[in-house]
Amino acid sequence: MTDSITNNPLICDPVEGVCGVPENSETIKIKKQKSEKPVKIIYFTDPICSSCWGIEPQLRKLKLEYGDNIEIDYRMGGLLPDWSYSSGGISKPSDVAHHWDEVSLHYEMPIDGDIWLEDPLDSSYPPSIAFKASQIQSKEKAALLMREMREMLFLNKKNIAKWEHIAKAAERVGLNVEQLKNDFEGQGKILFEEDLKLAKENGVRGFPSISFMNDSGNKEMIYGTKPYPFYETAVLKMFPKAQKNEYSKNWEALFEKYPSLTAKEFAVLSDLKKIESEKILDDLFIKGKLEKLTTKNGSLWTVKAIEE
Repeated sequence: MTDSITNNPLICDPVEGVCGVPENSETIKIKKQKSEKPVKIIYFTDPICSSCWGIEPQLRKLKLEYGDNIEIDYRMGGLLPDWSYSSGGISKPSDVAHHWDEVSLHYEMPIDGDIWLEDPLDSSYPPSIAFKASQIQSKEKAALLMREMREMLFLNKKNIAKWEHIAKAAERVGLNVEQLKNDFEGQGKILFEEDLKLAKENGVRGFPSISFMNDSGNKEMIYGTKPYPFYETAVLKMFPKAQKNEYSKNWEALFEKYPSLTAKEFAVLSDLKKIESEKILDDLFIKGKLEKLTTKNGSLWTVKAIEE
């Protein structure tokens, strides 16, 4: 990995699958935390982390197959505090645009880098604080909010550092927007600072950084976006008795679980080649079963809204 990537968090290394990089992986010393499930997963991420968007197919499959055995604790890493730096050839938002287009092709996940030309973000802190604030209401809805904000950013080119877009995303996933606004300005900031402190204490500088732990205090760290077997192996290493859930790969069942899917996600969840999954999804779109959002670097299919 080049020094420019190491020095600049917004330059993501597609080969390693990391935005930023830990200075020394040996410094990770996350304390054992109590969990109701056999495997506790600490996931350091950021709303604007393109490599974290690239890991969505694997995480969605992990939840389907091992959801009974794993508990995911989402922690914010603070990828972009502001633009008061210049390193690795990145000194302004427009420098990120082309890079995101390249990363999109590597992960086979739709990412439109033009957001950095049209309405660039000043910081990733506002959506990160909004996420922490949403966790106060519901951890489940918080995870949905993260997904909604990422779709807004990577596909719809919406500046999710702006409250208007955060509020719209929150409304869509059923959060109390007024409460979210209050927590965003208060407790959410405190929780976000706690996450930054935890990340710093554990030497986390790259995203995604995922720690798998069990009640015996054993740990397994995975950096970056890796193929699905890496994450499955980590779960089984922490809890060898874990039973894989068999789930329906029927398109209706998958969309009932995840109302929006990219071709790569559908492929990973259905055990198909991406080109096959794209054909199936397009056929469903043509038949009026799904809606399709097309970007220059890929598409997102969603369940067709029922007209009243």
